[in-house]
Amino acid sequence: EMASREGAEMQVCELELLASMFPCEEEFAVTDQLAAAELKHYAESHSAEVPTAKVQFVLNVKAEVPGACTVEFSMCCALPFKYPAVPPEITVRSSLLSRAQQIRLNSDLKTYLLQNCSGEPCMLSARQWVTDHAVAYIDRGLSSSSVTTSDAVQAEDIIFTRLWIYSHHIYNKQKRKNIIDWAKELSLSGFCMPGKPGVVCVEGLQDSCEEFWSRIRRLTWKRILIRHREDVSLKGGTCDEIQKLRKFSTLEEKCFDAHGSRGNHMDLGQLYHFLEEKGCADIFQMYFGVEGH
Repeated sequence: EMASREGAEMQVCELELLASMFPCEEEFAVTDQLAAAELKHYAESHSAEVPTAKVQFVLNVKAEVPGACTVEFSMCCALPFKYPAVPPEITVRSSLLSRAQQIRLNSDLKTYLLQNCSGEPCMLSARQWVTDHAVAYIDRGLSSSSVTTSDAVQAEDIIFTRLWIYSHHIYNKQKRKNIIDWAKELSLSGFCMPGKPGVVCVEGLQDSCEEFWSRIRRLTWKRILIRHREDVSLKGGTCDEIQKLRKFSTLEEKCFDAHGSRGNHMDLGQLYHFLEEKGCADIFQMYFGVEGH
């Protein structure tokens, strides 16, 4: 049960503040637009139903590793109905954190929130805490030679990348042809799900993925963004090792059509099962914010 309309109003104000401070998708993105709309409606209208889902969003923070490079931390946030009377739910992730480091970082952040953030909106102070402290949880041994971000890659390192791209919709035949042709040209595998929403996954060498993304984003889209990326560093990697990391053999178009051949809306249940078969079921939640069925 939501504590009060006042609490809902505070949540709405804080989300609007975050959106104005961090206008780029790369810095701040609401992952559940429906929940945000329900919350706003509830805050503004006395007859509105209590929202059914917590608002979820991502804040990405860049922090400096002394003497090495910039590391990105992703804060996956959810606001409980009683927030700000209770602390927000935040999980911080980074490709450079080991599992143990991630657990320790999140546990310390939780302690900080419990001690400093009850009753007042605190997303900005949580973000500042991550900016100031998160780097300290990464291995101390990270000098510029071992960090796998693009600023500091050694010549012999090969980085395998998988990009999960989200588009508001993909209908245009020429764009669909470009996606398949460019993936082939750049030796990328994956899949493209046309319709609304549109989902594209490409995997292969990091440079090829970056080139693919720079071409795709130059086309005209209502909205397109990288929802998630995976980078694996292969020290002096061989072609065989790269092939082993692929979850898809080529790039093909996948139509999970919900309404016969003329429908535009994809059957998300079918997409979930397809991703599950490929060992990528966790990605579904990043795209759609719900568990699949």
